Amino acid sequence: MRAYRVAYDGRAYHGFQRQPDVATVEDTLFDALGTLGLDFADVPPGWAAAGRTDAGVSALAQTVAFDAPDWLSPRAFSAHLPEDVHAWASGTVPETFHATHDARCREYTYFLPAPEADPERIAAIERRLAGEHDFHNLAAEDRGTVRDLAIESRREGQFRRIVVRADGFPRQLVRRLVALYDEVAHGAADLAFVDRVLDAEPLPGPQGVGPAPAVGLVLTDVAYDQAFAVDQQAAQWAREALADRRQRDQVRAAVGGELLAGVPEPAGDNA
Repeated sequence: MRAYRVAYDGRAYHGFQRQPDVATVEDTLFDALGTLGLDFADVPPGWAAAGRTDAGVSALAQTVAFDAPDWLSPRAFSAHLPEDVHAWASGTVPETFHATHDARCREYTYFLPAPEADPERIAAIERRLAGEHDFHNLAAEDRGTVRDLAIESRREGQFRRIVVRADGFPRQLVRRLVALYDEVAHGAADLAFVDRVLDAEPLPGPQGVGPAPAVGLVLTDVAYDQAFAVDQQAAQWAREALADRRQRDQVRAAVGGELLAGVPEPAGDNA
């Protein structure tokens, strides 16, 4: 068995897990393995992944494991992947290894575009959210909602980088957590609302917290007892491709800024 670290820009994909008739990261990985001549009817033997990221979510350390041949290095894998998906490290794991169940900790990072906020208020939010709670009011599913959460944040330019860690996350928990954080940090709700969200009583529908946009979320780490060796060539390919994508994004942002600046502001009531 081998496990692979996989990075991807999730914007073009309808999530990690394959679905009919839409592009997913998992389908992209399977297509590459098929091109490499690996024969499997449905999924590769022993296949499992660390997590099923939602549509638009990106990853640095998504981890997949399966019964792979010895010659399948990350560079061989990446040579048949598109520019937004990269296998960059790998490791030999026991036959009993399961990429989902053997993960000790998962880390997600969210880049929240937001104005400055009161540092004391932010610290109070993080103290309330940290530790073991039942996050049922922030999850899109009913199982596995009790989690021991670590959360921290810092300002980076126009963004607040919010990092959350736990042994696992029910669907949409991180994005709803960020949305709650944003509401309270910037005054749309008071600190007592955090306590209400963490209460055992379900929130009425109108008071529910919806998920923050997926594009700001990255799966930045998944910790295992097993070690991973970086494939230097595959990592270099990944860095070059990602740097090129970032440059194109910066150009698009500059064009968007020019368009925004050039469109006149409304002079008043046009009614």
